[in-house]
Amino acid sequence: MVPLSWISDEARNLAHEHAQVVPISLFVAVLCLCLVIGYLLEENRWVNESIVAIIVGIFAGIMLLLITKGKSSHILTFSEELFFIYLLPPIIFNAGFQVKKKQFFHNFLTIMMFGVIGVFISTLVITCGSWWIFPKLKLLGLTGQDFLAIGTIFSSTDTVCTLQVLHQDETPLLYSLVFGEGVVNDATSVVLFNAVQKLDVSKFSSKTFRVIGDFLYLFLLSTGLGVLSGLLTSYILKALSFGRHSSVREIALMMLMAYLSYMLAELCDLSGILTVFFCGILMSHYAWYNVTETSRITTRHVFATMSFIAETFIFLYVGMDALDIEKWKMTQLSYGNLLGIYSSLILLILLGRAAFVFPLSAVANYTNTRASSDRASRITFRHQIIIWWAGLMRGAVSIALAFKQFTFSGVTSDPVKATMITNTIIVVLFSTLVFGFLTKPLIRYLLPHTATRKNINHEESGPQIEDLNLPLLSLEESAATNISRAKESLSMLIESPVFTIHHFWRRFDDAYMRPFFGGPHHNESQC
Repeated sequence: MVPLSWISDEARNLAHEHAQVVPISLFVAVLCLCLVIGYLLEENRWVNESIVAIIVGIFAGIMLLLITKGKSSHILTFSEELFFIYLLPPIIFNAGFQVKKKQFFHNFLTIMMFGVIGVFISTLVITCGSWWIFPKLKLLGLTGQDFLAIGTIFSSTDTVCTLQVLHQDETPLLYSLVFGEGVVNDATSVVLFNAVQKLDVSKFSSKTFRVIGDFLYLFLLSTGLGVLSGLLTSYILKALSFGRHSSVREIALMMLMAYLSYMLAELCDLSGILTVFFCGILMSHYAWYNVTETSRITTRHVFATMSFIAETFIFLYVGMDALDIEKWKMTQLSYGNLLGIYSSLILLILLGRAAFVFPLSAVANYTNTRASSDRASRITFRHQIIIWWAGLMRGAVSIALAFKQFTFSGVTSDPVKATMITNTIIVVLFSTLVFGFLTKPLIRYLLPHTATRKNINHEESGPQIEDLNLPLLSLEESAATNISRAKESLSMLIESPVFTIHHFWRRFDDAYMRPFFGGPHHNESQC
């Protein structure tokens, strides 16, 4: 006869298992619903995947509130660990792996200006503005570090809505700038946020400005680790030829090495987002050519699918979290003050974005004009408006940084911190829904499809250069020939620095890197 105590223990264990399985099953079902609805609305001129996920999340939250009688709108509990360990790596790695390297590196300086200098300018505007406005709206209790964190949180952009509308073949320069800036912006925001976390603003002295030094330290070391991880993976795949026996092993190695690089960066207190991004670039530039044709096709689709599911997961949760009754009950401010805070943050985002897009575009146009007479490489005023608009949406990184700053494992009991979480969620909802809805009509107005398609050929815009097969310097040639070539190279560098650096990098890449790490010949290259 079976003891009753054993039966009760088994029943409790079964209930505990189902308590974990049921929420996950429900969330996966809602994710599937997002995919179906997104497909049905594919041709809609107003809606994109992010908006669909948020709207479905809101409706799912309403249903849960009705079922639980107003107790909870969540299926799962979100934490910053879930985001930074499981959701963010596939998103950023895929961005690096899928990046069009030729356009990215041709416009590298402009992208870095927007993605790095722009984040500093935007953070400064939002930090100063919130520091001045929030106390007037009775939002008190925030520290100097909190205000700096707010600046970085709301400087992180989400350019997915705009990229879904732009066509790379029609506007290669614009697409490259929006895509490149979006990725570098996210990386810079996270690195700057981590640097701010180490800052003690209570002791305002010359040490306070170490934030810039910490930023450069994190940026350079994280990038170096990503490059080393990508090169190591490429060499292993080229030397061992996994594809001779199994394409599964080479795909698995690429996925695991990318994830390992991210975790090593986090373990060393570096920026995993930068590391995995440059690891993705190096893998697509070298390792991708060392695997079989089947693995090439598979990796493209697998990495894109993982990224897509992670992004949909995050926006779905944002929609549900907007109806979190507990956080709203903690807020002690009046509706008027809350509305003022939301409006102020939106205004500061608009101003912070404009404060660097238009001035830095003028700088980029000036340098491009000196380097080339080709007007096609200029950033027109309409393009500047689209770049400005593309960075107004806030998304996954903003949510994750806000949870990391103002909660502990997704939970907070502080009314001020709960208010900042709701502020972030409202700004993400408003910017994604309102600005996202208007993105397609705006771009179609500014860039009508009747316009003539122009494929920008940067190689024609640069100075005429010698054969790529010529060595940089040759011991077999006379000293006068080498000196003459060095003078010519220096002249090219002064006249067209970006083009010249890219040209010499390709020569070095073809001569030394690709024979060792793998990759196509020059005429097949994408970089």
